[in-house]
Amino acid sequence: MSAIVLEQADRLFAQHIDKKVLSAADAGQWPDALWSAVEDAGLPLALVPEMNGGAGLAPDVAANLIRRCAFHSVPLPLAETMIANALWAYAGGEVIAGAVTLAPVNPQDRITLTSNATGSTLQGIARHVAWGKQAPSVLVLARDANGKAFLCRVPSGKTRSNKTRRNVAYEPREDVDFGGVRLAASDILPAPACLGADGLMPFGAAIRVQQMIGGMERCMEYALSYSNERVQFGRPIAKFQAIQHMLAIAAGQFAAASAAGDALTESPRLGDDTLAVAIAKSRCGESAGQVAALCHQVHGAMGFTQEHPLHYATRRLWSWRDEWGAEPWWQEKTGRMICQQGGEGFWSLLVDRPAVAGAA
Repeated sequence: MSAIVLEQADRLFAQHIDKKVLSAADAGQWPDALWSAVEDAGLPLALVPEMNGGAGLAPDVAANLIRRCAFHSVPLPLAETMIANALWAYAGGEVIAGAVTLAPVNPQDRITLTSNATGSTLQGIARHVAWGKQAPSVLVLARDANGKAFLCRVPSGKTRSNKTRRNVAYEPREDVDFGGVRLAASDILPAPACLGADGLMPFGAAIRVQQMIGGMERCMEYALSYSNERVQFGRPIAKFQAIQHMLAIAAGQFAAASAAGDALTESPRLGDDTLAVAIAKSRCGESAGQVAALCHQVHGAMGFTQEHPLHYATRRLWSWRDEWGAEPWWQEKTGRMICQQGGEGFWSLLVDRPAVAGAA
């Protein structure tokens, strides 16, 4: 099952993604044909249980699917849509049509939900929301006056964009204002138990972890191919010890990041285990920076040109490591969780993964 899904995804991405599509996406064009192909293949519903109309993929298969998306630099919020539909289904909702993004993406941002006799209204601003206006829907985590969490399905047409910017990869990031957005009762559901005190943060970070692993794999492939093709002083540069040393370090960083990312698939859902997410996001962020730098060094000046596709992967790595919490934020989270357990509880914290799922 896993091999079939990943093989089909690779074939689909190879058929619909080329330099022209990626360049157009960099310029701000939504790739309609690519999204239609992805939707026809059922990939946005990969994590939705079969009883709810999805594919019900296991966490390890879904993680590898997200990695393949990143490997091909898919310029769509496909991973966000997969997670959003899964969370909405866990809450008891039906499948959300079209692309979906997630908000808020910063721990400091708070969206509030106020309900009265006339209906329910949202208030608050979410910054740096991926494809915040391009995606037809936003799945929002909001809290009421008592702190109870709710998932809200919000059409992006109802929101206002305070600031439009792009990250280093030229992917759109919006400051979305939900102030005064009124919602129907069918668009509000109690948040599932898997969303703990940190809300969407572990789930968004889990997405970026798997994406960074896929992006690093792509960089490694480019570097290995180029070093074996580029001839200097009568032999491929891959034969030189300095290049071999760079590739060996990059491979070690990639292996460490992959192992940390694999640990997330041991939970029932990607993002369930906050400690595993914290460790993986920190480790993958550090590895992404080193792998990108080393692969650019292997390519030399060629790697910094628009003509070579390496930049589509490295620009995404530089962006993803900062989103949904950069390394310092997650490293502090790791330290706090360990200190809260105390010395006697440290071993059980390491081995008893379900006990820390969703911990603050």
